[in-house]
Amino acid sequence: MYQGRGRCACAGITYGKIVHIKSAADSASDNSACQCALSVEEELSRFEQALEVAKAEIDELIEKAQSDIGAEQAEIFEIHRMMLDDPDICDNISDRIKQGGISADAATLAVGAEQAAEFAQLDDDYMKERAADIKDITSRIARIIRGEQSITLIESSVIIADDLQPSQTVALDRNKILGFVLRHGTQNSHASILARTMNIPLIINANLPSTLDADGGKAAAADEAVCDLSGHSIAVNAVTGDYYIDPDTETLEQIKLAKDKFDQERMRQLGLCGLPGVSKQGHRVLTFANIGQVDDVEQVLENDGEGIGLFRSEFLYLGRSEPPSEEEQFKAYAKVASTMNGKTVIIRTLDIGADKKVDYFNLPAEENPAMGMRALRICLTQPEIFKTQLRAIYRAAARGNIAMMFPMVTRLKEVEQAKAICAEVETELKQEGAEYAVPKIGIMIETPAAAILSGELAKHVDFFSVGTNDLTQYTTACDRQNQNLGDFYDPHHEAVLELLRQIAANAHAAGIPAGICGELAADPELTDLFIEMGFDELSVSPGAILALRERIRNSEAACHNELQNPRVSLEAVKLKRH
Repeated sequence: MYQGRGRCACAGITYGKIVHIKSAADSASDNSACQCALSVEEELSRFEQALEVAKAEIDELIEKAQSDIGAEQAEIFEIHRMMLDDPDICDNISDRIKQGGISADAATLAVGAEQAAEFAQLDDDYMKERAADIKDITSRIARIIRGEQSITLIESSVIIADDLQPSQTVALDRNKILGFVLRHGTQNSHASILARTMNIPLIINANLPSTLDADGGKAAAADEAVCDLSGHSIAVNAVTGDYYIDPDTETLEQIKLAKDKFDQERMRQLGLCGLPGVSKQGHRVLTFANIGQVDDVEQVLENDGEGIGLFRSEFLYLGRSEPPSEEEQFKAYAKVASTMNGKTVIIRTLDIGADKKVDYFNLPAEENPAMGMRALRICLTQPEIFKTQLRAIYRAAARGNIAMMFPMVTRLKEVEQAKAICAEVETELKQEGAEYAVPKIGIMIETPAAAILSGELAKHVDFFSVGTNDLTQYTTACDRQNQNLGDFYDPHHEAVLELLRQIAANAHAAGIPAGICGELAADPELTDLFIEMGFDELSVSPGAILALRERIRNSEAACHNELQNPRVSLEAVKLKRH
């Protein structure tokens, strides 16, 4: 038995046979990939024919994605389809073949590896993600050139791979996928997003073995090839991050017991559906959901979300060469609103910048983009883009209970400028005779400046929602994406908690509700404190809703809009942590 470990990207427990999906580069031998047995003209013809087949396959995948997991995920493959027409890729492959002495599949893989490496070295996280897309499409072309068939699952299996390309995820029969264990990957990669959409257990950054021997094998070093694991059995605990290849009887029994417990806990939590989040002291807390795609609404309803506290509208702008049109945005917002059937849907207006960039905004390179041109700052300096989104939101608000909030606010002037643009949009729609409704307008409190000024800001908006990820980053002067900072990035920092107390108190003093939509909303150590502070709504990932609601219902905490002795509560949190 080999025991390995990785990071959990989608929780779940499973076991079964392994299907090991290898990249085209792994599948081709060094000799066959580097030698050219045919003429240059013949190799060019093989490439051109494979390119057309690849386009047809991607077209089929787009259709399959739209029917199985929704149009938003299909956009991933639309990116691939555009790449297949990109001369920087196709012409480079043709030129490599014309140089002679190399096969069409070897030239394709070589160009793919070079361009993927260039993208992987970029500072922009979004552009880094394109490296995986380039590898995906060039691997596909190489496979077609060699006449290899795509992976077909004969039975329910756990997928093992160095990395999982999005096309591979969707092309597989989802009813036969038990789980994924990947050597690479990130929490925000396409593979992770798709796995969570499909609700399939996923472990990333797994130390897959380079050999399996009598002693159970050894972990592969970063530059070692993973041995072929197809046909072996595996047990996966994507709650603890552990997995076991060829588990012994005792280990398999433990996994089965853990799976039964996981499934029973899930069923028990489903019993909370329909019950309100009311503490034992009578404080009502709405349990909302954070989503990034239209199709995530299905998970919100399955987990009895009482509303959507954060619709990350920027995902409509990513992975494309131009901004989404007003009509496209309108359809997305209206679909979410109608599906939620009267429940609140809070749309965060465009939050591009920092780690979420798009080329077509033509933003200058910045040494510190987290404090640069992002979010509302872009909208105020590029009002036409902002107005297109606002028109879509106002029109969609006529189809359901939609509210919207501005991110990255630092002062009242910015709110006034944004609301002035909203007024222009309303006037235009009225003059056009368009169907629209005026949504409630709130702001995200995610800068210390906004937190300190929250008493004044509360007089000019309908609600607050705290983005604790950025609030922690800016308050503690810690880059939240720098893993080397460790405990220095501390969401439980006393200053962060004090700002949260002030935000809730100032909101209630002005008669408006306050919620939290950052990761901290799901922190079990802080649920009691949030109730004491008087927060009205907590918004978390769909799968965390029912566990949060249960903690609220079991809480003995007393709500105080303005705590008589806030330091007592802050001290209690510190004691819990130790």
